[in-house]
Amino acid sequence: MTSRARKWYPNSVYHVTARGNRKSNIFKEEEDFRTYLTILEDAIEYFNGQYEIMCYCLMDNHVHILLKTKIKHIKYFISRLNSIYAKFFNNKYNYLGHLYQKRYFSELIRSDLQMLETSRYIHLNPIKANMVKKPDEYKWSSYSMYIGKEKERLINSQKILAYFKKDNQRELYRKFVESRVEQICSHTGSESSNS
Repeated sequence: MTSRARKWYPNSVYHVTARGNRKSNIFKEEEDFRTYLTILEDAIEYFNGQYEIMCYCLMDNHVHILLKTKIKHIKYFISRLNSIYAKFFNNKYNYLGHLYQKRYFSELIRSDLQMLETSRYIHLNPIKANMVKKPDEYKWSSYSMYIGKEKERLINSQKILAYFKKDNQRELYRKFVESRVEQICSHTGSESSNS
């Protein structure tokens, strides 16, 4: 039985997620995160400008990528990325079988508001998972690049930062994202106290 073809539109932005099989970790050591980012960078170069990473976050058992496409379907980019990384991971840890759970998930970004909210959601993932207290403390996301703490690599933040006043874009984006931190922390705190 073949998988149903996904709807895809050229020159669009998608929120792509891929999760470990049975929610297992797909990153176990720092080398794994670094290798994934190298493969991501290689895939951008391989497809010669057909895809652009707007932001990302690598969690222990899943990834989030906000991906802009041109005229090539996202399946080519994601299948290359996932298959090369799965070969690396399975070879390193002597595993057999699928690394990822089902196919990747992709959501079409249909509005400016959805674009902004999705970038914030991606960058706040480590807070929701109680891994860090502030999003810039997490090493494996593009957030530190957005706020100017690190030099940009792999990503193009211009489209998202363009929603903010030009002379203060990075600081305004930081305020936009971090305005939700307290709310998330109080929510996750009440969940843990109820368990």
